[in-house]
Amino acid sequence: MTKNITAEQLIAKHATDIAFVAEQEPATTLEDFNEQLDTAAERLGPTWADINGAEELDTAVTYLADAIQSTDDAERVVLVNRAARYLTNVDDVVEEYREMV
Repeated sequence: MTKNITAEQLIAKHATDIAFVAEQEPATTLEDFNEQLDTAAERLGPTWADINGAEELDTAVTYLADAIQSTDDAERVVLVNRAARYLTNVDDVVEEYREMV
């Protein structure tokens, strides 16, 4: 059985890397994290750094935006976990970006 990840765990796991790319302090809320993730997706994507795997960040942004808007706790858990699947390679993508800047 797969363990669900909470929004707090997702933020704790990725906030520092995403904040580095967004050039901000690490986010502490899901709303702020998703805003920074959107910025990072743009910077890591084809119009800026063009790093392979960065396109998955856009999908995560969409799932997190839906989670933020959801009023159903069970649906929110599902959406956060779907987003988490698209963030599995964030460490590698950000590391490649760090080497570029």
